[in-house]
Amino acid sequence: MRIGIVILPDQRWSESQRRWRQADEWGFDHAWTYDHLGWRDLVDGPWFDSMTTLTAAATVTSRIRLGTLVASPNFRHPAAFARQVTALDDVSSGRLLLGIGAGGIGFDATVLGGETLPPRQRVDRFAEFIELLDLILREDGTTWRGEWFAAVDARNNPGCVQQPRVPFVLAANGPRSMRLVAGFGQGWVTTGTSGDDLESWWSSVAELSARMDETLEKAGRDPATLDRHLSLDAAPVFSLSSADFFAEQVGRAARLGFTDVATHWPRASSWYAGDEQVLVDVATRLLPELRRA
Repeated sequence: MRIGIVILPDQRWSESQRRWRQADEWGFDHAWTYDHLGWRDLVDGPWFDSMTTLTAAATVTSRIRLGTLVASPNFRHPAAFARQVTALDDVSSGRLLLGIGAGGIGFDATVLGGETLPPRQRVDRFAEFIELLDLILREDGTTWRGEWFAAVDARNNPGCVQQPRVPFVLAANGPRSMRLVAGFGQGWVTTGTSGDDLESWWSSVAELSARMDETLEKAGRDPATLDRHLSLDAAPVFSLSSADFFAEQVGRAARLGFTDVATHWPRASSWYAGDEQVLVDVATRLLPELRRA
């Protein structure tokens, strides 16, 4: 089991760089940040850009993989984003994991003056975003036109450090998005579906995992070729409520076939509020054992 940590971009770099360095030193496999222009009740800030934050993180770490959880088509265009992706993959010496989703319905969906799209259109746009970004990152001089995005002679020179391109970790719960995972993803990430209690949430995760198996089978793809990521803190209970509880949740994910999990660095209040000492305990006492799960 590979274990990751999510560090929200809600602190000035003079404060947050300690967390990225520490995650690397502790031995976490990957570290992620949110890709939003503003998020939920944290929209009033402070809040910082994901790609800039990850670039800074790349300069103060040496081994940990770095990723977006998840990049949003709400405010990104594949041609411009490809340049940022290529640059970050280069700065990090090939440590980038590119998490990508369909785009939410919150602040990001309206801040540029547009309207919130219904689910079907968001998935239509997601499909185009993935297809075009994949082309640009693999081929130099891409010309392409769809309903949502277009590119004319988009360049990727010098290309990604990771070949043929950086790994895509695609967020998916629905059937169409899962088919995109089967076609384009090196990884799949899910938050499960909302549940009133912990057990119902885990039931939803198990159901989604089985559905992904079916999707891969229909696509003729070997399930072993797909990394499966679970965001533990989408559950009704914060995964770092205690070290023992975290270990239990990692074990449950492993039994469902997940290869990777992610928890959040505890915050003082609001979302993911918790005791940082629990994270320290997990990282210094349990992490090596959990990674062998």
